[in-house]
Amino acid sequence: MPDFATWTAEQRARVERALSDWVPVDAPAGLGEAMRYAVLDGGKRVRPLLVLAAAEAVQGHAEAALRAACASELIHAYSLVHDDMPCMDDDVLRRGKPTAHVQFGEAQALLAGDALQALAFELLTPDGDAVPPAMQAELCRLLARAAGAQGMAGGQAIDLASVGKPLTEPQLRAMHKLKTGALLQASVDMGAACGVGVPLAARGALRDYGAAVGLAFQVVDDILDVTADSAELGKTAGKDAAADKPTYVSLLGLQASRALADDLRAQAHAALDASGLHHTGRLRALADRVVERSN
Repeated sequence: MPDFATWTAEQRARVERALSDWVPVDAPAGLGEAMRYAVLDGGKRVRPLLVLAAAEAVQGHAEAALRAACASELIHAYSLVHDDMPCMDDDVLRRGKPTAHVQFGEAQALLAGDALQALAFELLTPDGDAVPPAMQAELCRLLARAAGAQGMAGGQAIDLASVGKPLTEPQLRAMHKLKTGALLQASVDMGAACGVGVPLAARGALRDYGAAVGLAFQVVDDILDVTADSAELGKTAGKDAAADKPTYVSLLGLQASRALADDLRAQAHAALDASGLHHTGRLRALADRVVERSN
């Protein structure tokens, strides 16, 4: 079995090839160029890696897992395109390059995000019998719920409404559980859904793992926003503080935020221990990577 670094490189390459094949070049009026700019050749691919590692843990359907991995990244990319626009976070740098609306204009960026979102669900529902119909339906349900009002979009709405307002830790946790955590948790859930006959207890343990990793990712993002520079992050550093947004660092302080990230990692590891599954090493290493990352 390849070590984690080798596995990560191999899986990222698989996802990159698949995305390059599936995100169209020839969409009308330059739309394909904007879509590919937004999703290819950049990003950590954390969500696809979580899908693939969870599918490995349950010995899941390989084609469904690859499609789910790419779908999760398409939803993430669409959300970044929209979040960076002037009506939202008004940012000019993403993944070390100009944001999509800076590069292509606001209208084209908006359409590119819309098209990436639609493509995610197209990938989950291929023609023929490549993926069992019931599995297709569950994957669509999990992804839609994570992206919508009870997930990412709802969290972003809370985020925009919270600028300049004090939040308690439970309120901040609830916001980030939706805005960032929902899609990361759904990535784990989707990978688990690629398995057949997975015990409910194991599915529940993986869900707990996904929730812990999802919140840890945001806590570390808040830490990096004040400890890293824009070149390291590939996006504008210090943006949250400048916009007077509530963060874990502004609420708890840097040291307590780091302690919380470590505690969430321990929760993720404990959930894997409780799952009863034998192939969870990749998920364990991904939890470590999320907490220890520098960008």
